[in-house]
Amino acid sequence: MTGSVPQAMAAFAPALPLAVAYSGGADSTALLLACVQQWPGQVSAVHVHHGLQAAADSFANHCQSVCDALGVPLRVMAVDARHAPGQSPEDAARRARYQALCQAVLPTVKTIAIAHHADDQAETLFLALGRGAGLPGLSAMPHQWTRGSLTFCRPLLQVSAAALRRWLADQPIQPIKFVEDPTNVDERFTRNRIRAHLLPAWQVAFPNFRATVARSAAHAAQAQALLQEVAHQDLEQVGLPPHIALLQGLSRPRLANVLRHWLKTIHQVIPRSAQLNELMDQIMRCTTRAHRLHIKVGQGFCLRREECLDWYN
Repeated sequence: MTGSVPQAMAAFAPALPLAVAYSGGADSTALLLACVQQWPGQVSAVHVHHGLQAAADSFANHCQSVCDALGVPLRVMAVDARHAPGQSPEDAARRARYQALCQAVLPTVKTIAIAHHADDQAETLFLALGRGAGLPGLSAMPHQWTRGSLTFCRPLLQVSAAALRRWLADQPIQPIKFVEDPTNVDERFTRNRIRAHLLPAWQVAFPNFRATVARSAAHAAQAQALLQEVAHQDLEQVGLPPHIALLQGLSRPRLANVLRHWLKTIHQVIPRSAQLNELMDQIMRCTTRAHRLHIKVGQGFCLRREECLDWYN
């Protein structure tokens, strides 16, 4: 069974003061109200104005009116969320949103709460499965993470969307209005197709799927954390830049693990599976000083520099 809003808030112990990422929708409205009830005078709100649809101005105006009624300070952050060639619109909007949240609250706020819930978590895991993701993708969304001095929290990940709306409707402060974003039902987006078609089918087949999906994501996250520890240890052994002969001494799974770790943490590159497999094959062929290694990885290239592996763009 998924949890309730009171249960989720009882387990939420953020460093104060706290900001809520407030879109004006039902989920963030419920989170904002729950936080205001629990920590009166310690809560502010941030609305990110993406400017991607005609209703964006009315969303910001709605958020201002709700915050005025609750006595909550609101900061509206306008962002350019247009996506670059080859980048997904969702990824571009997400990156712009988190950057704006950080800019809006620093240096006074300690914690930012985000209203993702159990349905969002299930959608994220199904998206990852559909894309053939590894453990990082199957870990779905973390409950908490840090960016600089800020802590981001998702206190409602154990609460279903339906339970959030029921709780909001039951509140004595009436009327508590929220907006419906029309893009949330636009089935050109994969996430919305999952929400409209896959989640109802899973509800019929597995009524408790939100809780079990969350448990699977937690198992994946734990396994990924262990792989990160091993990769960190292996990277210390093979050196920076990685020494090819030492890489060759690793098993293929550990080689893949340490290469992913090196590329991501040092060069901010995530290789495709085919690129990683070809890179490992070429590393193992480097048995003479004359052997040349050069392969496209991400937006750049991996190559051999004397006895070591390097990446450039």
